[in-house]
Amino acid sequence: MTHVNTFTLKNNLIHAENVPLTHIAETFGTPCYVYSQKALTQALECFSAGYQGMQHLVCFAVKSNPNLAILNLFARLGAGFDIVSGGELARVLAAGGDASKVVFSGVGKTADEMRAALEAGIFCFNVESASELVRLNDVAGFMGKVAPVSLRVNPNVDAKTHPYISTGLKSSKFGVAYEDALDIYLQAAQMPNIAVHGVDCHIGSQITELSPFLDAFDRILALVDALASNGIHIQHIDLGGGIGICYHNETPPDFASYAAAMREKLGNRKVKLVFEPGRALVGNAGVLLTQVEYIKPTETKNFAIVNAAMNDLMRPALYDAYHEIKAVKPRDATETNPEICYEIVGPVCESGDFLGHDRKLVLQEGDLLAIMSAGAYGMSMSSNYNTRPRAAEIMVNQDQCHVIRQRERIEDLFALEAILPNIT
Repeated sequence: MTHVNTFTLKNNLIHAENVPLTHIAETFGTPCYVYSQKALTQALECFSAGYQGMQHLVCFAVKSNPNLAILNLFARLGAGFDIVSGGELARVLAAGGDASKVVFSGVGKTADEMRAALEAGIFCFNVESASELVRLNDVAGFMGKVAPVSLRVNPNVDAKTHPYISTGLKSSKFGVAYEDALDIYLQAAQMPNIAVHGVDCHIGSQITELSPFLDAFDRILALVDALASNGIHIQHIDLGGGIGICYHNETPPDFASYAAAMREKLGNRKVKLVFEPGRALVGNAGVLLTQVEYIKPTETKNFAIVNAAMNDLMRPALYDAYHEIKAVKPRDATETNPEICYEIVGPVCESGDFLGHDRKLVLQEGDLLAIMSAGAYGMSMSSNYNTRPRAAEIMVNQDQCHVIRQRERIEDLFALEAILPNIT
């Protein structure tokens, strides 16, 4: 089991757990993100269940949804965190996360970020270049510390996903080339302020087949064995994240099948397995709730203009990504209001501002729509383009609603700006 659906139709209204989405819209306004605590909890527990009885660490990928309430929930459930910036480290610590369960990924770590992570005492740096290794050794030496590292190794495996989120090919900016990894590890082993702890690999996101993961793991295990023969003994293997979710018709591997395959590949090697799931834990645990402002029929298309936009949910415009769109209170088709194909678009001044193409719906102005599977890379990628305040975020726990991020106010958006003094 990968996902428990907690957004269900009851009494002809979509509910988040036990709360009608209509109630949330009336109380908190739209657009807003709505998350299910039950879905988040069960996703993490289900992912972890496959590794019982062995050393493992599940590090939630903060970039997928960095809200403090979600980070705190996962921290209380025992998760670690995968971060890609000093800001994300600060969020994890503010949310009560354990620094000793943090892995720091990313190709451009600054010296300041390295210092903050060393001071906090993180679990491991996922080093992505030889130059980064040299800098980290220098920074750690200046601080009188030893930095725990794994190299992010690029296995040149095709993840069979969107090119923008495929990270394991040799043409990618991420990681070190597989062919260069052994030499860089040998260099790392000689550095006085570096401790080689692991090997890291992350081949991409929204992967819906097992075979790319297995191919990458084969290459990583071969490297681990080569390192051992050179006197470098690895304590952990970080297999990254990337398991996809069902947005439309995808059939990603379930967590149990993925775990069984990874355990079988590992065999009797005594190393800890580390994972960095993001979307797989939060993607289907959230929806974006929006209201239809105008119905605009034209000669070629029918537009439903809603009050959410590409600044709220960037994935359709950026990746041409598909999100299912449902009426919160479905209507029966009538002769005067038939089911027709709509372009679901926002008010932003871009032709690329769409949330869904060719969606068959029965709509009237004022209707509420739920944009499904919006828990990952929704709020985290949102912006203030067109001076639009970012949405509120609401967490539902059974029949309780908690505001976990207030809606921004327009005056907040330019509070840090200043007008030039008079020029004479």
